[in-house]
Amino acid sequence: MAKNRTAYVCSECGAEYSKWQGQCGECGAWNVLAEVVLESAAAVKAPAARRGGWAGKLEPPKITALKDVQQSEHARVSTGIGEFDRVLGGGLVEGAVVLVGGDPGIGKSTLLLQALARMAGSLPVLYVTGEESLAQVAGRAVRLDLPLDGLDALAETGVELILQHAAAARPRLIVADSVQTLWTETLTAAPGSVSQVRESAARLVRFAKETGTAVFLVGHVTKEGGIAGPRVLEHMVDAVLYFEGESGSRFRVLRAFKNRFGAVNELGVFAMGEKGLKEVPNPSAIFLSGGSTRQPGSCVMVTREGTRPLLVEVQALVDSSPLSNPRRVAVGLEQNRLAMLLAVLHRHGGVMVGDQDVFINVVGGIRVQETAVDLPVLLAVLSSLRDQPLAEKTIAFGEVGLSGEIRPVPNGEERLREAATHGFKRAIVPRANAPKAGSVKGMEVIAVERLAEAIEAA
Repeated sequence: MAKNRTAYVCSECGAEYSKWQGQCGECGAWNVLAEVVLESAAAVKAPAARRGGWAGKLEPPKITALKDVQQSEHARVSTGIGEFDRVLGGGLVEGAVVLVGGDPGIGKSTLLLQALARMAGSLPVLYVTGEESLAQVAGRAVRLDLPLDGLDALAETGVELILQHAAAARPRLIVADSVQTLWTETLTAAPGSVSQVRESAARLVRFAKETGTAVFLVGHVTKEGGIAGPRVLEHMVDAVLYFEGESGSRFRVLRAFKNRFGAVNELGVFAMGEKGLKEVPNPSAIFLSGGSTRQPGSCVMVTREGTRPLLVEVQALVDSSPLSNPRRVAVGLEQNRLAMLLAVLHRHGGVMVGDQDVFINVVGGIRVQETAVDLPVLLAVLSSLRDQPLAEKTIAFGEVGLSGEIRPVPNGEERLREAATHGFKRAIVPRANAPKAGSVKGMEVIAVERLAEAIEAA
């Protein structure tokens, strides 16, 4: 019987070495080599034989012309939670593997347990816990007042045993909480190591694809905010969802960063309560301050997250700086872009803030990544500097170019309609985004081409 060979693989670039060393010679990263047991040819054949019991006899692949491939829509199953379905792209696809990450205590397990409880009545489900006991999982379900009928659970961390139980029970949906606790007996590394996480996830992905079972993997995050473990983990799965929320706030945001069956950057909003997570029917309301926006340094914009327009309040504070190098702090916005916008404001708007500290905050903990935030940021900075609020019920959006021009953004008319439904009466927008007369009722639209025009209109 051939022996298994041990190798050391870089978690960053995948380079393989026969001996451990401190630095990867390919990518130059330090302390990234993890031990991996390479199975012999005889050992590799064994899983294929076992897979025959799950999906029938394996046949060699055939070359097929793309024009002859039969196309069909992916059948989706609703999770029973509308905001969750939105982020998934309309529901759960058969055989999909979804990785859900987030800070400890953010509500990952709660959300998935609620979804399982709602789906248990229509299809067999299995909750695999590696961090909690079955008594703890059952206690949470009772505390959340969830129906327990049809909700099966398994307390196990060994991948081989999990797949053995799953092959016998044949669930259509499996939740593994969490992937960092799983381990396979073919590797000698400790659970949570790079090699164990990668191999355990690979076996679950293979099982999902061969049996059509949908799998949710719960992932821990590092202090930098990324999924703990090898980067290849995010490439193996079909969708990567991040659960975000500010400490002390009851609101949670579920965001899709990768989705093979739907749009990326889609957003789902929840509120944490005594009975678990509740959907927020009007997300725009939570991103506004709740009080009057007629305050110096405040400007409301309409951003787009996936397919949904959202109203977001941008706040600015400009104050005299005692430092020789004034501070530029941006929360919810890229800091380098803030520095660039302030330079444009000075060069083409005639407003100097070089001796001022500038602080920018996007209310609600959301991070705005699109360029439509440029004009609202500059108007908020100008409002704070002059201590004069913008006109009441005013919104703005638009990209600001380096030459001071106001450039259009996608879906301008849809943004204006969203603002009109929330009672806003005045909008400062790029001229190319100005709608046809009468298309947005009750809204005074001021179209501008240059930054100086926008400042004068504000």
